[in-house]
This record gives sequence, structure tokens and C-alpha cells, in this order.
Amino acid sequence: MTDQQTSTVKDTAEGSTTPATADAVELNSNRSTTPDSTGFQQFISSGWAERVDTLPEPRAAAAFTAARRERLSAAHPGERLVIAAGDPKVRSNDTDYPYRAHTAFSYLTGWGSDTVPGAQLVFEPITDGHEVTLYFRESAGRDTSEFYANPAIGEFWTGPRPSLAQVAADLGIETRSLSEFESRHGDVTLDTPQLAQELSEARLVKDEYEIAELRGAVDATERGFDDIIRELDRAVGHRRGERVIEGVFAARARLEGNDVGYGTIAAAGAHACILHWTDNDGEVRPGELVLVDAGVEADSYYTADITRTLPIDGRFTPVQRRVYEAVLKAADAAFAIVKPGITFRQVHETALRSIAETLSEWGILPMPLEQALLPENQPHRRYMVHGTSHHLGLDVHDCAQARREMYLDGVVEAGMVFTIEPGLYFQPDDLTVPEELRGIGVRIEDDILVTETGAENLSAAIPRTADEVESWMARIRG
Repeated sequence: MTDQQTSTVKDTAEGSTTPATADAVELNSNRSTTPDSTGFQQFISSGWAERVDTLPEPRAAAAFTAARRERLSAAHPGERLVIAAGDPKVRSNDTDYPYRAHTAFSYLTGWGSDTVPGAQLVFEPITDGHEVTLYFRESAGRDTSEFYANPAIGEFWTGPRPSLAQVAADLGIETRSLSEFESRHGDVTLDTPQLAQELSEARLVKDEYEIAELRGAVDATERGFDDIIRELDRAVGHRRGERVIEGVFAARARLEGNDVGYGTIAAAGAHACILHWTDNDGEVRPGELVLVDAGVEADSYYTADITRTLPIDGRFTPVQRRVYEAVLKAADAAFAIVKPGITFRQVHETALRSIAETLSEWGILPMPLEQALLPENQPHRRYMVHGTSHHLGLDVHDCAQARREMYLDGVVEAGMVFTIEPGLYFQPDDLTVPEELRGIGVRIEDDILVTETGAENLSAAIPRTADEVESWMARIRG
């Protein structure tokens, strides 16, 4: 990594002299510094070819985001709204985590992985609605030392930023320099629970653009799973084989999208019984299963969320197949009821009943089935403690600030996209199940679009049945 420079520069936006980094210069006095002589500044500011400020065509999201802003404006007459993209977060000293704009900001602007950090979207009330302006900090001019000395915004460090005119044409929003942004006491911002809730609920039903982005993310994820199978033998031969799987999928996510939509779960053997296993530092051993929960996040931030459980040898053992098909039965039962008009919680209840019925048939439940299903009992939840579904979109667990009556107790509508992901997890030390089941964890997760007449499984092309999985793995591995 190249040293950040720490010379003092003129902050043209604020009109004051500040360090080029967030830290005081003296705290980094042992780091290299950029030349700051008058002669050097004159030389580096000259001799550059003229740039043509070519304006892009509006991006595909522009018409949809304009409609979203209009709806938000109509709901807040006379109020000044400020939606911030957010600033980078420090990971260690002067290195930041990969930047990701706030979800609500991206929802209202269409700016995704190319968002300029620190941008502000402002709804200024006028007589018949709002004047909406996007404020951001454009490239530092070559007549200032910032363009080479400031690692936060300097071209030499981060590359050129788009101009105000380019972003205005791209997103279909009026733009101004961040130096003109005025924060006022009493603004309605994303820190206000009401606005966060409102924007979360607005995302429950997806528009055509959002659905297309989710389809693309699912398609890329399918190719990522193909990559995993192709490299599975390499994973078996490595002491941290789970990380081979994680890395292979991450490469696909970066090639086709912005990144992974969340930390990939690559859980081999008994690790599959740990629901959010993301250490991914274990071995991938022949004869066991590996549960992979992964999704590609598009440049627009819309993400897939898919889980497949694979037999490492390419074929399920009889016991593994029995558990796998029990989970598949629950997933299929839940999918079968999805249509407009049901309640969201019915999806979970249906999958859970199927799981309970299977465990009852296997003689694992400590009481009769109907008694087990009573809210005060639910012993089968020991083997599936998580929910069956969550909404999906710009966030992997989308719309999380929505009211309960709009989400869990809400009525399903056409255009909603959510997961169906039942599982069975038999902990390796669980004495309530037969020894042959201990250490087996299986989850099958698909991304479901509600249509006017029923539902579509967006991830149906990724093999799901035990026979399909075995054939898929044989085909990919040759």
C-alpha cells in the first residue's frame, strides 16, 4: 500500500487550512510527505491535456428513482428532508472499510457502488412540493494542491470524480457542490425513526428496475456456485478449504458485481450447524456436506441470497439425502402457498409445520405432532431456530425498519421479493437425535418473486433436488 501524504493543504470547500488526512499531521510525522514548494505546485498544476466533460445518458434507474422521490415528497409537504450517503468508516488508522452508501440514499438516487462519499440528497420545500438537489464534493481543481496531496479526494489517490453536470445527467437530479450544502437544525433526516421506517416500507414492493437488478444478481450467483463446484477438489486439499470456497465466490462477485452482498458462509461438516458461520477456516473433508450461503451484490447494491448444500464427494449418503429431502419438502411446501393475499408469516408457518411433520415421522419429537405445534411447545425449533423468510433487495435483509404489521404480519403483494430458506441442523453433541444425524446441517434457500397469480423462484436454475445437485456436480467437475 502506498503511503498517504500528510502535507497541509487548502480546503477550498470550507475555506480553511486543514491536514490532507483526518488525522493531525504531527500524528503521522514519520510518514512520507508530498512536496509543497511553490515551484513544485506550479509545475504539477500545468501541462495537462484539456478534458471534455462528456455527459452520459440517464441510467436505467433514473425514471424509477424520480417516481420514488415524488412519492416521498408528497408524503412530507412543507418539510425539509435530508438523506445522507454517509462517510467512509475507519478500519484501522488511515485505512477505511470498503465504502457503501446508505441504502435509502441509493434507493432515492440510483447511485450505487459509484456513489461519491459524503453526498447529501436534500428535499427543499416549495409551494407545490419539493426542489430536490444532490450535493457532493466534486474533484479538486488542478489549481489547488488537493488534487495531488489529499488522499481522500485527490485524483492521484482516488482517480477523477464525476462533474456536477455528469452526475445530474446520469441520475436526473439537480446537483450542486457540497460546499453549498447547509445543514439546519430540525431537518427530517434518516436518523429520524419515522423516515427510516417510511423508506423501509416503501421498498417492500419492488418496481421493474429492482426486479431486473435482482435477476441479474441471482444469475451471477449461479455462476459463482458453478465456480465453487469447479474448485471443490482444491478446497478439499487445503487446511482452510472453506476459505478456498469463500475466495472463489468472492472473485465472481467482484468480476460481475460490486462485491458479495454479505459475508459468505462456507460451512463444511459440523460447521453447517452454526447458522452464521463466517470464520470459514475449517477443512472440507470427503464424505461430508458443505453448506454455502452466498450472494452477488450488483453495482446497484441489489443482492441475491442463495444457499445450497453440496455433498463434497458429489453424491449424498443415504442419511444425508434423507435430511436434504426433508428440507426440500419444507421449502417446496412454503413456495406452494405464496401468492398475493396470504400473510408473510404463513410462509414460515408452512415450512415449519413440514419440518415438524418430518421429525415426528422420524420419532425425534418428544410429544405428539399436534401438541408439538402449539405455540407453548415447538420442540422442533431446536433443529431450526431461524425464520424461513426475509425480504430481499438493496439489503440482504431488506426493509428491516418496517412496522411488524407491514412485514411479519403484512399481506403479501405482487412485486415483493423474499427468501424461502428452511433448514435442519443436528448439532454434533445433540443427544436427542440418532448418532447418524449428529453433525449434519442442511439449508436450501431461494429468492422468490411474488407475481399477480402466484410466485416465481428466481433461483430455480440453480439445481435444488438431490438428484439435480449430484448431476450438476458431476457435469461441472467433468
